[in-house]
Amino acid sequence: MPRLRSSSECLSLSPCQRECERTAFSFYCAVREQLPVWLLEEMRSMEVFCWDNGSPRAFLPSEALLYAIVHDHQDYARYLLNRYSVGALRAPSCSFCCCPGSGTPHLNVAVRYNRVAILSMMMEALKDCAGLGKRREYLDGCGGCVHAADAGKTAVQLAVELSHSDCLLQLLAHDARPDGLEVALQKLISCIVSERQQAQRCLDFLLLFQSKPPLLPCLQDEPQRWQGVLGNRVFSWLCGLTPSPLLLQALRCLAQSGSDCITSLPDFLQPHS
Repeated sequence: MPRLRSSSECLSLSPCQRECERTAFSFYCAVREQLPVWLLEEMRSMEVFCWDNGSPRAFLPSEALLYAIVHDHQDYARYLLNRYSVGALRAPSCSFCCCPGSGTPHLNVAVRYNRVAILSMMMEALKDCAGLGKRREYLDGCGGCVHAADAGKTAVQLAVELSHSDCLLQLLAHDARPDGLEVALQKLISCIVSERQQAQRCLDFLLLFQSKPPLLPCLQDEPQRWQGVLGNRVFSWLCGLTPSPLLLQALRCLAQSGSDCITSLPDFLQPHS
């Protein structure tokens, strides 16, 4: 979202800049009120402006998409992603951030607000990227302003930290790197009871998409504690002592067909470490 200006900055704005701020805020409110897509696009292209490098300009589709994500305007997000594809996922201009060149924050914003439906649309749009390498580069990037709370975190790491398991599954099923396992373990044992189920699901999904067990010093430092948390089979696999459990291997094959194949399973077949 456009960064908030201090009072001294606002006083120093020219009349044209102040008008841009006014119209930008009106667009923000229009998306928040879930106005129809045709009206929002008319505003974006003809009536609303932001100040960028000394002159006014229309909002980019990628900037409009950020508004749609924050306010969960799924129809508008769907239109932008269908109409502009990966172009709607490009980095916003410096007027949206105090740090030019900070990267693309769309994935992190969708995860932070737990916008599962819009995140799924974004994953579909990313299929138009030129090659698997480009898509993975986007998925595993640390987008956003370096002064933001999410700075330096991938969307996967943020999903684990917030225990947004449905967002995490969407990312992992579309080839995002399954890092953050140690954070997931610590989150599981430190979270309150009401958050435990989602923290457990995040851990299970990360285990499901691990091609091989990573080296986790915490397991070696406190083996008895983690054996009790994980169970003998998963603990032994993560320590490299045994192959992964057969159910985990079967679910891993199923997960390659997409996240829907996992979420549609009956509860007794869901990943449970």
